[in-house]
Amino acid sequence: MTVLTWSDERVEQLRKLWEAGLSASQIAAELGNVTRNAVIGKVHRLGLSGRAKSPASAAPRPRKARPAQHIVRVARPVSRGNTALAQAFEVELEPDPIAFDNVVPMSQRLSLQELNEATCHWPVGDPSSPDFFFCGGKALAGLPYCAHHSRVAYQPAADRRRQAPKTTSR
Repeated sequence: MTVLTWSDERVEQLRKLWEAGLSASQIAAELGNVTRNAVIGKVHRLGLSGRAKSPASAAPRPRKARPAQHIVRVARPVSRGNTALAQAFEVELEPDPIAFDNVVPMSQRLSLQELNEATCHWPVGDPSSPDFFFCGGKALAGLPYCAHHSRVAYQPAADRRRQAPKTTSR
């Protein structure tokens, strides 16, 4: 790697080219054996500023006239937050008599192998215990859970915010 120092002649040439309005790339090409970044660094260290505008950039560029377009704005529904994965679920409000208070009849309980799209996939108990099972109730259309477990799983955001945060005593 060759290290070039800035001689007095090169610095003077840099000053003239900078004041003439050349870009750092153009100055680097003119000086030779120096990069654009080296030119920018030297200009900064020398405190050179207020260089002349190049003739091309002195006059503002004329804008092309665009034909008048009639833009029709379509109102979109207002939503807040990240809605990319949001889904709208309609859940029936009357309680499911079969699976109320997490009491699931023995005949309704299913193992992992017995689950299908029409059954509730709500897990009950500890998966490592032999008593573990899935609800197995009739799942709502398009959802993996029955009506009761859908209400538990899909709480509206407003209801979740209304619940008071748990405070710890000191």
